[in-house]
Amino acid sequence: MTTTEGFTLKSHFEGKDAAVRQIYDRILKSARKFGLVGEEPKKTSIHLVNRTAFAGVATRKSAIILTIKSDRKLSSPRIHKSEQTSASRFHHEVKLLSPADVDSELVKWLKDAYALSA
Repeated sequence: MTTTEGFTLKSHFEGKDAAVRQIYDRILKSARKFGLVGEEPKKTSIHLVNRTAFAGVATRKSAIILTIKSDRKLSSPRIHKSEQTSASRFHHEVKLLSPADVDSELVKWLKDAYALSA
């Protein structure tokens, strides 16, 4: 799926540095190792979906703000914002500046989020 409510994947990368698309592609490639991943472009982000959304990708000029769903508060200096959205749900924001930022720690968080959204 490449379009939802008139928003497209392509529109999220227009006018952005090439690294932004490379980071996104690396996130997607990593997440697809867990199973099927849907991409749902929204107004301000792209939702990555298993049965429900497990991550949100907000593109910036030279970075990606990745929001990851979790069932607990994650503790890492990489997380610049955490929000408890319900008794057992948290959303954590990580700023990614290069494809190398999609490392084993981040992929583990994505895998846990993917499992939560099954």
